[in-house]
This record gives sequence, structure tokens and C-alpha cells, in this order.
Amino acid sequence: MADPAEHREEEEEAAAAGEEEDTGAQIAPIVKLEEVAITTGEEDEDVLLDMKAKLYRFDKDGGQWKERGTGAVKLLKHKETAKVRLVMRQAKTLKICANHLVVATTKMQEHAGSDKSCVWHALDFADCELKEEMFAIRFGSVENTNLHQL
Repeated sequence: MADPAEHREEEEEAAAAGEEEDTGAQIAPIVKLEEVAITTGEEDEDVLLDMKAKLYRFDKDGGQWKERGTGAVKLLKHKETAKVRLVMRQAKTLKICANHLVVATTKMQEHAGSDKSCVWHALDFADCELKEEMFAIRFGSVENTNLHQL
């Protein structure tokens, strides 16, 4: 009867020889994908602010803060109309978690529970429906919070 160790060595040598062998087979893709131009809606706007933060919204029904997402928050100024809007996208999925105009009546205040957080009210359109929301945003440092209040 053959020794199992010798049998394994023969199988490994055969596998190694098979890797070096070129069959010359050509595999063509089943589906051809075309390159698609992606528009974010931010092409006609200048970036005034771009920094990482965590966004919360206040759930009136539950009476508590709900996390909306962590990612890049941007203040964008339209090149023609000069209107400024706040847009925030989640870091990994790039899903919009805040999208609203910053108007003269928008007042950002320091959050009572944290010196790294700010609170404000806005008519938000992130869920493709215009609705009044109360937001809180937490920055990585106190300096960022003080530096970028509206």
C-alpha cells in the first residue's frame, strides 16, 4: 500500500504543474458595462466648508435623538444664485442624510449637553420630502464647532 505522504506530494506536484500550463482559453465577459457619468448636483456650487461630523435628528414621536449618519458635511454656495445649502452624505454609502438651504433665519446654537455639538432647525429635503427637522451635529473637536457655526 502506498504511503499517504507520498500520495500528497504527487498531488501537490501535479497541481503545481497544472498552474504553469497555459491552456490558451480566452474568456469573454458576458455583459459589457459602459462608463456612466455621475452627477451629484454639486457641480454648480462652490464648497465653503467640508469636514467630518456626526449628524442627529430629533424624533418628536419618541422624544429622543436619532443618529442620521457619520460623514462629510458641506456648506455649498451656488455660483449663480449665491444661495447656501448644507449637504451631508454618509461616509460609506454616500446616502444623503441632510440637504437644506441655510437661510437668514437659521440659527445654530451650541448644544447644552456637549461643547462639540450644535443644534438648529431647518426645512430638510434629504428624504425627498420637505419637512421641518431639528438637527444636532457633533464635530471632532471644540475648535471645529466654534470655527464653523453658521
